[in-house]
Amino acid sequence: MKKQIDRLPAARYLIEMAAFAKVVQTKSFSKAALALGVTRSAVSKHIARLEEALRARLLNRTTRALSLTEAGAAVYEHCERMLTEAEDAATVVNELGAAPRGTLRVSTSVAFGRLQLVPMLPEFLARYPELTVQLLLVDRYVDLHDEGFDVVLRLSEKLPPNLVAKRLAPIEYAVCGSPKYFAHAGIPRSPADLSKHNCLYYYSPYVAGRERWQFEGAKGHVEVTVHGSVQVNSSEALCDLLLAGMGVGLLPMYVVQRELKSGRLRAVLKQYRAVGNLGSNVYAAYVPIRYPSPKVRAFVDFLAEKLRPLSV
Repeated sequence: MKKQIDRLPAARYLIEMAAFAKVVQTKSFSKAALALGVTRSAVSKHIARLEEALRARLLNRTTRALSLTEAGAAVYEHCERMLTEAEDAATVVNELGAAPRGTLRVSTSVAFGRLQLVPMLPEFLARYPELTVQLLLVDRYVDLHDEGFDVVLRLSEKLPPNLVAKRLAPIEYAVCGSPKYFAHAGIPRSPADLSKHNCLYYYSPYVAGRERWQFEGAKGHVEVTVHGSVQVNSSEALCDLLLAGMGVGLLPMYVVQRELKSGRLRAVLKQYRAVGNLGSNVYAAYVPIRYPSPKVRAFVDFLAEKLRPLSV
């Protein structure tokens, strides 16, 4: 059988192979003919011609049912894959020319969504007027499969293997406090000095290592365990506490950049690179499919274009 297939000029029998695969998929010559847009007799001729070329019976035919022969089962695997690839190619061409439209369901964390994503939405929707966005801001990991989201933006070190993820931008962090706080508590000159300070930090059951602050410096990796009078599950609330002079905090730059520029907060330990426990990168994650929809591609490409790393 294999030698016969090797000698078969397969390119001459693509239509016949497609007809055979469709007959097996639909379990009917009539349904296959309807799907292919040809007559039932044409499908029968295609199958007969393929069997003649292969010198093997592919189908057992009865008045009530169709079943594959041993040779048919071996051939079907390849014909089915060929038909799928052809149909996928047509889908890609159609979608490449299609404008993004419909409803795009997106989720991300509260602070990142409000401070980074929401300000970008007017430009995105002006660029794609046939789209609407449903945005869920929540500080937990949503399940794309079970909750029906198209894209989730996640701050993370790595993502689960069952998702497709595009890295959009690095997340930089700053250790900071108000000038008022540093005036009475002193300025930490090294990570070890943080043991003398009221260190406020982000608390969430979804984030590990909340009280362990990590740094990269000239002498390598440094990790310190901090203590403080407040833990809170909101980066923005934590920023408000720092502005009130409560202590020192480790926060993403997208949360504190405006306050640092205005002088309301002051960054310290700038000779070290702070490694935040919310994640070092922001990813766009979506369910793995061979060809993402136009609305998903448009959104992810837009964010990749617009998101930029923020530094002290």
